[in-house]
Amino acid sequence: MAAPIAIHLEFGGGAELLFNGTKEHHVTLPNQSEPWDMKQLLVWIQRNLLKERPELFVQGDSVRPGILVLINDADWELMGELDYQLQDQDNVVFISTLHGG
Repeated sequence: MAAPIAIHLEFGGGAELLFNGTKEHHVTLPNQSEPWDMKQLLVWIQRNLLKERPELFVQGDSVRPGILVLINDADWELMGELDYQLQDQDNVVFISTLHGG
């Protein structure tokens, strides 16, 4: 069984507005039978943190195009995207690159 893990989440570039304007969240993910990955984290975020307009943050099983995701300051595309297995004390940043004009 995977032990609970503590991670730091950050939302920026306007994405924080979907989370009551809160840019930083320190969360502890509960233990579960398999290790936490990014796909499971996105579901957890939707159920526990996302306050409004989920269509602006997620699309299908992933983040919406236009949201840059960094895991420990590295592009998540280099880390395996949805399959990346989260580690205790990971820092995950979501930055919206979509802005109104």
